[in-house]
Amino acid sequence: MKSRLILGDGSLGTELVKQTGWDYISRKKDGIDFKDIKTYQGYMFGYDEIINCIACTNTYDKWKDENWNTNYKGVVDLVDYLDGTDTKLIQFSTDYVYAQSKTNASETDVPVHNGNWYSYTKVISEPYIELRLDDYLIIRSTHKPRPFMFEKGLISQIGNFDYIDIVSKIYIDLIEGDAKGIYNVGTELKTMYELGKRTKDDIVPTNEKFHDTMPLDVSMNLTKLKKFYDKK
Repeated sequence: MKSRLILGDGSLGTELVKQTGWDYISRKKDGIDFKDIKTYQGYMFGYDEIINCIACTNTYDKWKDENWNTNYKGVVDLVDYLDGTDTKLIQFSTDYVYAQSKTNASETDVPVHNGNWYSYTKVISEPYIELRLDDYLIIRSTHKPRPFMFEKGLISQIGNFDYIDIVSKIYIDLIEGDAKGIYNVGTELKTMYELGKRTKDDIVPTNEKFHDTMPLDVSMNLTKLKKFYDKK
């Protein structure tokens, strides 16, 4: 059985630990700082796989520093450390890399920066992983907390997003199934309002975007994911 270490105990890291019991380290528990690999590199020794759940998720933040230092520079440092080892990296990206790209985008479609630092830093960290590491899994996805946390749901935004407990099961299947490369991960196509309605009866439908850079179409082609399950 492979040994796995999760970096971070935010919503994603916590959910993965809840469903698997895998080891984890975090700022709160261990005092690590993802922007300084010296504070956590010693924890990674001996693990077969490192699962990076640390990210700056201020999606529409106009200030680049936190996104740059966490979503790009922190990932670069982690990749540089793992380069030349036998340790596999599992990195979580986002469906927002496809914003302003094309409908039903596949893993081989070129991601397009949609106008905010979150998306941009996620986009540029991916090829660094691809160029430097031989063994990696990059997951493009969006997971939402359960129940839906907003009072309104956008009826004009469509995608394959779902609740964190649901998509985490898929993440775990990919990790335990030794999936490699880039995978689009999600469930059936839906609007954000339809997702919200599943856990929040009084959610209000709206066509008003929360931010001017919010993409309305982050639909992804899930053929590669389906093929993974067909082989199981």
